[in-house]
Amino acid sequence: MVFNTGAALLDAIVLAVVSKEPEGTYGYKITQDVRQIIDLSESTLYPVLRRLQKDDCLEVYDRECAGRNRRYYKVTSRGWAQLQLYESEWRSYSKKVTSLFGGKG
Repeated sequence: MVFNTGAALLDAIVLAVVSKEPEGTYGYKITQDVRQIIDLSESTLYPVLRRLQKDDCLEVYDRECAGRNRRYYKVTSRGWAQLQLYESEWRSYSKKVTSLFGGKG
């Protein structure tokens, strides 16, 4: 993609991906799911996860998997509110950009 993905859009995409799993999901799966949408490295993803955790948008817990601990991320109530805001802002923003291109798309 030729467009830069800013911090707010990254946060919105990660929250949306994590929100699809009611019990939470783990970092590698989040990376794979986000890569379906945008090109993203793990070195970019983990700072986003930490920022969302610090902002109380994600809670983190460990779960054993094949004899090892796997870190899971789950959307908090604050995260759900933030995701709703992002969705609303995105709809407004994308509608305006689409109208600039003559409504095509």
